[in-house]
Amino acid sequence: MTVLQQSATDTELVHAFLSGNENALEKLIYRYKDKIYTSIYMLVKDKYLAEDLFQDAFLKMIRNMREGHYAEQGKFLPWASRIAHNLCMDHFRRTRRKLPVTLANGEDIMELLAGPDSTGIPKIEQRETEQGLRQLMEQLPEEQREVITLRIYGEMSFKEIAKLTDVSINTALGRMRYGLINLRRMINEKQMALR
Repeated sequence: MTVLQQSATDTELVHAFLSGNENALEKLIYRYKDKIYTSIYMLVKDKYLAEDLFQDAFLKMIRNMREGHYAEQGKFLPWASRIAHNLCMDHFRRTRRKLPVTLANGEDIMELLAGPDSTGIPKIEQRETEQGLRQLMEQLPEEQREVITLRIYGEMSFKEIAKLTDVSINTALGRMRYGLINLRRMINEKQMALR
């Protein structure tokens, strides 16, 4: 078993895991846990349910990798996000609850939510801003929240989002556009300061 560097690619980590290196899986989970958990939480809006679905998602990912069903060539996060999203949809189908999908942002907000903290904003301020944005996102129509969540947290392309949500690419783009317009309007109304 070789020691993997922090800079190992997702593909290298998957291959190392399949070769028996359990640390490779740990690195993958650590690399994407926040984005995947947040995307699940934004869909289900329940901390405990999100934690359960997050664990189920990673168990399913492990099973799929071991069965040879991972062939995304370096696109681990979109693949993992699809699995997590599908588990959420399965949950809603089972419980017959209406899907309270979560959407979010605009160009500035995407960077704030998705990127590492390169902004220099103190962590407390960043958390408060993110919490405020999430509350605003919950007020968006569910179709808009879903597209924005998949785009930001799942880092999925519009083509992937369209396929996953069973709509055209233009519909996915439109939902993103209107979601961002609505979010910007709410930010202006609340006079929320984004750094």
